[in-house]
Amino acid sequence: MKAFLGMGLLGSNFVRAMIKRGEAVQVWNRTPSKARELETVGAKAFAQVQDAVRGATEIHLTLKDDASVDEVLKAAEPGLTPGAIIIDHTTTSKEGAINRTQAWKEKGFTYQHAPVFMGPTNALDGTGFMLLSGDETIINALTPSLSKMTGKLLYFGNEVGKAAALKLAGNAFLVCLTAGLKDTLTLSKALNVTVEDLLTLFNSWNPGAHVQARLQRMTAADHTQPSWELNMARKDTQLFLDATQQTSNQLVLMPAIAALMDEWINKGFGNHDWTVIGK
Repeated sequence: MKAFLGMGLLGSNFVRAMIKRGEAVQVWNRTPSKARELETVGAKAFAQVQDAVRGATEIHLTLKDDASVDEVLKAAEPGLTPGAIIIDHTTTSKEGAINRTQAWKEKGFTYQHAPVFMGPTNALDGTGFMLLSGDETIINALTPSLSKMTGKLLYFGNEVGKAAALKLAGNAFLVCLTAGLKDTLTLSKALNVTVEDLLTLFNSWNPGAHVQARLQRMTAADHTQPSWELNMARKDTQLFLDATQQTSNQLVLMPAIAALMDEWINKGFGNHDWTVIGK
């Protein structure tokens, strides 16, 4: 028997997929109606979280943050089956994942943080990525069950909390990517470039394919052999700013990037590769 706590878009589709695989699932949500909706596909909903976990050997969570995870688990504790495994898919702080792993171990339970790069469609289809770190024995025992939930399990070694840290780093990239695309769209609008034109460009010249090489270049010790000089990158950045200002539009990231470039130029790095600003 499994229990699933948190019936948002991700959690509810995880449950639907579990039921399709023939698994029995007990569900709970802070808003009871969201849990009851899953009864139409075969889940058993409970109004009280301690009742939802009773009899379950695996308890999955997809909640909001550290505080909600701690609050819900505290409320669920009276109903936990001895030796039950708590598997938390919530994006949380690294410290929170570390603290919960230790605290629940002291209470006689296994807490395993397993954040995901998965959307609702991934949860339903069993695709996407699930991140794990910590005790390898526990990971190995959970692998058969967790593998059914995701396209790929990524194990990052025995350091507790490392999966949480990598999830945050990945999300930081996604946030910056979206803000960067907003600037790209703002500049494109100022230059009368359509979204269709951008898609045509990116379909041929895929900037995403350069991420790994760019990261390696940024973290290299030597930036004295530039492929694009910082001075030239700063010149182009000013062109971005000027073009949008002429149309009374504002860029989000570019002003901060320009200021950072100026710092490094003033320190004498203008002729270095522009990725030196990442040091």
